[in-house]
Amino acid sequence: MRAELIAIGSELLLGEIIDTNSAHLAQKLRTIGLSVERFSAIGDDVAAIARLVQEASARAAVVITTGGLGPTVDDPTREAVARAFGQDLEYRPELWEQIAERFRRFGRTPTENNRRQAYVPAGAIPLENPVGTAPCFIVEHAQGVVICLPGVPREMEHMLETRVLPYVRERFNLRGVIKAKLLRTVGIGESMIDAEIGELEKLTNPTVGLNAHAGAVDVRITAKAESEAEADALIAPVAAQVREKLGDYIYAEEKIALEEAVLQMLAMRGLTLTIAEDGTRGALNAKLALLPQAAQVYRGASVLNASPLTEEAARLRSERSADLALALRVTATPEEKRIETALASANDIKTHTQTYGGALTNLAQWAVTVALNQIRIRLARQEPL
Repeated sequence: MRAELIAIGSELLLGEIIDTNSAHLAQKLRTIGLSVERFSAIGDDVAAIARLVQEASARAAVVITTGGLGPTVDDPTREAVARAFGQDLEYRPELWEQIAERFRRFGRTPTENNRRQAYVPAGAIPLENPVGTAPCFIVEHAQGVVICLPGVPREMEHMLETRVLPYVRERFNLRGVIKAKLLRTVGIGESMIDAEIGELEKLTNPTVGLNAHAGAVDVRITAKAESEAEADALIAPVAAQVREKLGDYIYAEEKIALEEAVLQMLAMRGLTLTIAEDGTRGALNAKLALLPQAAQVYRGASVLNASPLTEEAARLRSERSADLALALRVTATPEEKRIETALASANDIKTHTQTYGGALTNLAQWAVTVALNQIRIRLARQEPL
């Protein structure tokens, strides 16, 4: 069985806000064994929303909309969903009383336009919203259900957890789970990973997928099963094969950023780090300085001078009394974009140089990933520093 998600609001299409609701919904729906087949975003157009709801309902048993339940004329969800199923809107006095009571609790009086929120499509199942003023509702039809939730994330999340997930699980007799395991890699490209584990990507349960970032790639293994234990059993042998193929390129097996992993490695070994960077507008320091572990292991950033990187790394380590010092320099000319690092310890200085062929706007982020990976590789060797 499949679900579709529809985010409603012209502000989404204008780029004024980001749709975080759909990602949250997808993550939560998989805990009850429901796969999301499609996300859509649409503006505040009643006719267009009605058509999209009809199309989604023909494809998926569960359609969930977010947004458009406010009291203003540009909140179209109630009217659009009613139109999609050929229904009129009907006034529910109990919903109006819930809205008025919520206003009273805040010492306020609802305006007449709030009364719009007490209308739902005829025959819909109303859902009281205890954390907001916009009631939600469910329309049951021959092929499945349409569930309409608020666009405010806090309200949507509460309604999802307390009302929607229990309803969907019971309505469709769902007993399974969908569980995912994340293996995070760095220093290896997506095409190289595909060459190594391409056969695993053809599996159907669990499935294996890749998601590329700036200089890093996530491998996600997703299983559908009757229980978490069964899902884990499906995932485990596939994860073992991925580990065998990719080895030290894997830096974490959870949703942890590379900079967090590096600082954790430093903390585990009782080591400290200082850095200096040029050509990145302080991007590396920005990644490290605000992390919780920074106070324990990070000695801050310095200005990178024009001297050779090896000299700069040695100078930094001495001046900051750090166990490791990284000097990062990024240069971009019409002919070449170059990333250079020097990593100094008590015993040696390791250097690394690579060119970059992507867009200039992504160069700094790639350089940060390269620099962090050089530190990670050095720490992972467990050699004396």
